[in-house]
Amino acid sequence: MTLAKTIDRLNEDKYWQSLVSRDITADNQFIYAVVTTGIYCRPTCPSKLAKRENIQFFDNAEQAERAGFRACLRCKPQAEQTRAQQKNEKYIALTKQACAMLDSQEDGVSFKMIAKALNVSPYHLHRIFKQVTGLTPQDYIRSVKARKFTENANKAKSVTEAFYDAGYNSSGRFYETAKARLGMKPKDWKEGTYMQQIKFAIAETSLGAVLVAATVKGICAIQLGDEPEQLIEELQLRFPKAELIGADTEFETMVAAVIALVETPDKAFDLPLDLQGTLFQERVWRALMTIPAGATLTYTQLAEKIGSPEAVRAVANACANNKIAIAVPCHRVIRSDGNLAGYRWGIDRKRALLLRESADALKKR
Repeated sequence: MTLAKTIDRLNEDKYWQSLVSRDITADNQFIYAVVTTGIYCRPTCPSKLAKRENIQFFDNAEQAERAGFRACLRCKPQAEQTRAQQKNEKYIALTKQACAMLDSQEDGVSFKMIAKALNVSPYHLHRIFKQVTGLTPQDYIRSVKARKFTENANKAKSVTEAFYDAGYNSSGRFYETAKARLGMKPKDWKEGTYMQQIKFAIAETSLGAVLVAATVKGICAIQLGDEPEQLIEELQLRFPKAELIGADTEFETMVAAVIALVETPDKAFDLPLDLQGTLFQERVWRALMTIPAGATLTYTQLAEKIGSPEAVRAVANACANNKIAIAVPCHRVIRSDGNLAGYRWGIDRKRALLLRESADALKKR
């Protein structure tokens, strides 16, 4: 069985289980069609369930209609999908407006005031904001302030001036979160020393060399390659002003956990990660971490999952910029036609990882 067919089988098995249980959350994930009747339905359609061998799965109503099926008059999947899309577009528009207001950081502007200006309840706006961005409004505000501090630090005369310009109302609020967000002391950032310490180690795996690097916050890089020297050079280029430190005994334990993950990609992995990217990239990377081993998503499905269906290309770019292999499993994203897309550590490694995961998933059935 080819890799593409194995992946299709695993996804269809997952869809079938959702269909049997009439999982309400599956309505936005796929459409199913019955070969014997020529009709396609939503997963929660109340009609009697057909036999498994008579069912085909599609990503959306349009695909089902291109295959020659017609919409069910009972559950009206095409209309439901249109309503869901319209609702999604409305949520995205509201969230963009809220983000623009939060980005402005005007004095005295609260989230309740923003909700009132948008004519929605604070609870409703909070819920859809997290659904679309993957962050709570408070997390988003902290991210905006931290970004503004880094932008202002080199222009401001002092750290105090920089954090007030970024929107912090007190030094206490700033210092209690700054080191965790910046990865170093604010003074070091302001002075441009950036001398954060990064521990790293190189190990050998069945997929070649692996470099593991970590800041005080967590793992910031898991890189795969053929030449250890090249992996170290890439780390130095990424952190030109960091102090790179060879692994100690404690760090070797972390490296061993990463090696185990490489060899068994479906293994539970709960080590802390230091995701260093834009707000949008972090949304994508966190969404990747929710894809279970043995399953895959297309770039379109991943864009829909984070609430930005129009941002397929940006999602693909975020996957390409992921620096933490396997723990942030960008290898589980494939093209709409089932083919493997680019992988910064090589298509052969991506294929090997997916084969291992699909084989393990089939064994557990």
